[in-house]
Amino acid sequence: MLLRVVIATFLLGIATFIRIKAGESSSQTAYAPIYFIVALTYLFSFTCLFIPKIIKNNRVNIYLQSFLDVLLITGLVYVTGGIESIYSVLYPLVIIYSALFLAGRGGLISASACSIFYGMLLDLEYYGIIRPIYQWDYNYDCDAGYVFSRIFVHIISFYIIALLTSYAVKQEQKTRELLAEKESAFDQLDLLHKSIIESVNTGILTVDLHRNIKSFNTEAEKITGFLHSEIINKKIYDVFPVLSKMLDKEVQLKNGSRLEVADSGKIMGCSISPLVDGNKEKIGDILIFQDLTVIKEMEANIERNKRLAFVGEMAAGLAHEIRNPLASISGPIQMLSKDLNLDETDRRLMQIILSGKDRLEGFVKDFLLLARPKQSERKNIDVKAVIDDVLESLRFSPEWSEDIEVNSNLCDHNNIYGNKAEIRQVILNLILNAVQAMPEKGILKIETRQVFNDGKKYLEILISDNGCGIEAKNQDKVFEPFYTTKKNGTGLGMAIVNSIVESHMGKITIKSEQGKGTDCVVLLPQEEILDGEDSRC
Repeated sequence: MLLRVVIATFLLGIATFIRIKAGESSSQTAYAPIYFIVALTYLFSFTCLFIPKIIKNNRVNIYLQSFLDVLLITGLVYVTGGIESIYSVLYPLVIIYSALFLAGRGGLISASACSIFYGMLLDLEYYGIIRPIYQWDYNYDCDAGYVFSRIFVHIISFYIIALLTSYAVKQEQKTRELLAEKESAFDQLDLLHKSIIESVNTGILTVDLHRNIKSFNTEAEKITGFLHSEIINKKIYDVFPVLSKMLDKEVQLKNGSRLEVADSGKIMGCSISPLVDGNKEKIGDILIFQDLTVIKEMEANIERNKRLAFVGEMAAGLAHEIRNPLASISGPIQMLSKDLNLDETDRRLMQIILSGKDRLEGFVKDFLLLARPKQSERKNIDVKAVIDDVLESLRFSPEWSEDIEVNSNLCDHNNIYGNKAEIRQVILNLILNAVQAMPEKGILKIETRQVFNDGKKYLEILISDNGCGIEAKNQDKVFEPFYTTKKNGTGLGMAIVNSIVESHMGKITIKSEQGKGTDCVVLLPQEEILDGEDSRC
């Protein structure tokens, strides 16, 4: 429709220009029919805007417009000289758009219509039935051969144009189908690629040569805590300065090697590889990283268990070697201390011997408990009663200070499933450590609350103090056997606590800051967890 209006306007402009230039001789040229054809073209184009609302079938609509265009072109040829008119070149336009919209069949039908109307016009003109409205002194002098050749050449050209256009349309349709197949295959490949990248439990980050972040998968969001929309197209050194260091030239010499870096309290295993295009040209880098924090904790636990196993092997041989002589010594000493009349000096010496004996017995007891924890009988116990009992007993111990303030905040559900004696030892050791960290005065805080993890109920016990705290470099050694910073400590208390908590399918964590105090959090199940179940606490 737009092309039709443009051509009609062009013809109107030419006719007007010729008439103005012709001046007085303009009366010899018939312009009215040309204006009439142009007016019909405008009217037809305007009507075509409403035809689709009346005729819903697009093919019928296009056939109707093609037929009317053939009539308009034939009329234009008639009023501009008939056989001598140059506007017969407009027929191929109808044939071309018919082939484009209606495929090969539509092009051949339009070519046939153009051939029939053009041939009929020239035959009627040849036989004198009509005469072109061109000049008043028009003199027709074309012979039959010229008219026939003119019609024949136009018909042949019409069909050739229709066939060539139809072939081009078919090729274009095949190309579109092939392109659609390729696009579909590419979309499926792209979807598969995205699915793979988003499904792996490894963080994947890509950057271009300017160090702009170009991709960031779901696992990377979980590891780093950043969303894809927050960091995409940002400089990597603005978001991940630690990972940015891996892109230095020195590190790039070790492409594919795995490094471990610490960032935001997490330990990450990272590797770097070049990102190349189809021509093997480097276009960026790929950083692959995993959160190794849990794995490192497991490795530390395994290493600690290895040491405990070694301690157990030692305990099996040392237990009898120490306890039997100790028993043979302690009995006679106690009898001598009762029967002998000792002066003050000898009595103090005897008391030192008895204190050393008691300390050595306690050490052997703790040593055997750590090395070979026995399977104890477990049942539902009230932690509140255990805490009250421990606090009551500690108030009369020499470590207790009257200036220690106890803040207790216990929940309503304080029952757990465990061994009462072992749980008492855990709470006793933790509270005793807190009291010893505040030799003069301080605040002892004891809290409990019920938490849920994987559908199971746990009791969280918090025991905290505002004492001397633990140095950061020593916090990883707290649960190691024989590690202690106390003058008279054995280094077995916290190791025993950790062993008991783990045997109860629980977990203990310690957070401390030197000079500000220590928080000990113990998580213990409130229900029985069968062997083989993963508590996931």
